This record gives sequence, structure tokens and C-alpha cells, in this order.
Amino acid sequence: MRKTIGVIFGGRSGEHEISVRSANTVIRDMDRSKYRIIPIAIGQDGTWLKPATSLGLLSPECVALVEPDITGIDPRDIIFISNPKVRDLRDDKIGSPIEIDVLFPILHGTNGEDGTIQGLMEIEGVAYVGCGVLASSCGMDKLVMKSLFKEAGLPICKHVSFLRSEWEHDPDIVRRSVNDSIGFPCFVKPANLGSSVGISRAENDEELTTAINVAAMYDRRIIAEEALKMREIECAIIGNDHPQASLPGEYIIRDRSKVFLDYTEKYAGTGNNEFVVPAPVSEQLSDRIRQMAIAAFKAIDGSGLARVDFFLRTDNGALLVNEINTMPGLTDASGFPKMWAASGKSMSLVIDELIDLAIERNQDKQRNMTSLV
Repeated sequence: MRKTIGVIFGGRSGEHEISVRSANTVIRDMDRSKYRIIPIAIGQDGTWLKPATSLGLLSPECVALVEPDITGIDPRDIIFISNPKVRDLRDDKIGSPIEIDVLFPILHGTNGEDGTIQGLMEIEGVAYVGCGVLASSCGMDKLVMKSLFKEAGLPICKHVSFLRSEWEHDPDIVRRSVNDSIGFPCFVKPANLGSSVGISRAENDEELTTAINVAAMYDRRIIAEEALKMREIECAIIGNDHPQASLPGEYIIRDRSKVFLDYTEKYAGTGNNEFVVPAPVSEQLSDRIRQMAIAAFKAIDGSGLARVDFFLRTDNGALLVNEINTMPGLTDASGFPKMWAASGKSMSLVIDELIDLAIERNQDKQRNMTSLV
């Protein structure tokens, strides 16, 4: 019997467009013999859209793959109900009861992979793809993430953090802290944001001031970390208690005048970078990257999927964990599906595993809840 999958995409974050592109990939590669798809878009103003309206955000190829009998479904019936089994959903067009088996929140950035929508789904008791509330929020918060990595014995780069209010009250103290602890060059980032948004490189005090002011527009907590001569390597993870790691991939940057891969470089297709899988590293280093990726995933109590990003220093060969992304891009151009394809898993197979993992995790939670009654 086919499972009904609610694919949630869009959202209010600056990564709305990438979310839509990721949803196109997932919907296109879902096995129609196994799944019935209900598209649920969230507009950039935060409005939850009916499936019929949601189709308008998808590519014509994906629209043709979605069955036409979903047009009368209201997303409020799917999400904002008090029935933990999600059995109250009705299709106004055909009048038959519909059960959502799994929700697939393909949402990147704020309100998507920071634990907020995960909390909503936890309240409803519905199975959903990806990390839970704790792992999602920890993976989004760079300071908490780094603390957990450090506790797990994973190497990370040097960094300092401070509040926006501390910067506004006495900027000289903050500048001295950055100079004394890290020096230049350095990167300044909002502590809780994704996809290189609000990140700047600073070569001196003047640029540091500008960089902090930019980061302060996005978050009250700011992080500054050392800028390294390095290669950027990634590794994809799938699993719950026993996660698997893909072959690692690497961003090969053609124009080194671009000091880091910002949002435009990653997603706009400028042609300045190429993602290569497997990464051109030794087998021994590849194995180490995969082991560290699994350790990072476990450090935040990850589940479902994630992508772990590494810095491989070119001056001394040290491998550092940069960050973890709990809902990585799933577009055709994204590293996550490319790494699994090179590791022998098609996107269709990856989707099957993610849905199975979501059901497994939800069943485990329901058993725990039953034990408490």
C-alpha cells in the first residue's frame, strides 16, 4: 500500500528559492508506486498554501507527477490539528479520509532547520524526515554546535563570540578580543543562520567593524573565527542510531580571488566552482573524514540526514570540522545527492531510506510515550 507523503517547502527564510528547488528534486525522484505526494508550500510571508496553490511554485515536470485529487486539501488540516495520528484530514473534492504517513520538511535556514517546525511536528506526533528538535537547533546554532563538537573531541578552528549588545556598548573591547584571540584575517558570522548569509571576511579593524555590523543585522549573537588556508570538503550522512557516511566531496574553486563560497557562489551557478566526488584525497584521509562526519552527527544527536563540512588545512594538513547542516540542499547541483550517487545510492533510494528512518524514529518515540502513560 502506498504511503502518503506531505512535502513541505518554501518558507520565510532567505533560502526559500533553494527549498523550492530541493522540493522539485525530491518530488521528481519519489517512486510513484510507493508514495502519494501532497505538496505543501509556505510562502515568503509565512502563509501556508493549499496544495493546489503550492503546485504553482513547482516545475511543470513535478506538477505533472502530482496526482490531481489533492487540490481540495487545506494545509491547516494537515498541520494544525490535535490528533497525533493525523487522521482528520479530509479532501473536500472527493470527501474521503486521508492519512499523512510522513511529513518531509524540505526547509532550509530559519524556521526550517532550526527546530521550530520540528517542534510543531513533534506536538502532532507525526513521523517526519530529518533531525529532531534538539539536533536541528544545535546544528543551526554555531556556538552550541562547536561546543558539542569540542566535547566530542572533534577538532575545530579558533573562534570568539559576543553579543550584539556588547558590541554596541563597548566596541573597543570586542575588537581587542578578536585581535588578541584570533587576529586577521578572520570571518565574522551570525551565530544562528545558514547558507553563508551575513558572513564577511575582515582583514583589518575597519573591515572588522563593517563585518560585525553586517552580522548584527541577522542575530544578537555573533561569532568571529580564524581564516585558514584550506580546502572545503563535505560528507553526507544518512541514519538514526547507526548512521552511514558517503564518500566525501570537495568544492574546487577556480578563481581564488573569491575568498570564500558565499550564497551566490554556492547556488547561482556562477561557474567559479565545481563539486567533485570523490574528493581528491587519500583513502586513509577519506576514511577519517567519514568517521569524523559520523562523530559530528552523533554529537548533536542527529537523525535522518545531514551534511558535515570540513576544512582541510593546506599549510599543515590538519582536518577540522566546520559545521553540520541538518537539512542540506537537495537540488541537482547540491553536494548531498551527488555524494550519495557516487557512493552507490540513487536519490530515489535515498528518499526511501529517509522515509523509513522517519517512521522508525516516530515509532520509537511513540513507544516511549506509551511507556510513560
